[in-house]
Amino acid sequence: MTISPNASMYLYQELVDERIRTLHREAEAERLAGRVLSVRRARRQIERASERLSHALARL
Repeated sequence: MTISPNASMYLYQELVDERIRTLHREAEAERLAGRVLSVRRARRQIERASERLSHALARL
């Protein structure tokens, strides 16, 4: 079975397009993971600040 040059180019372009879509999905997943880590870090900072405030108020 032989593939015509047009079909070959179409298949190649489909592979390229799929790879681009995959890279976009992976990049979005990385951005989301980064945002999740930022939120977790901010929550920890808030919790620590809250604890310091509670300790300071208890000393008054």
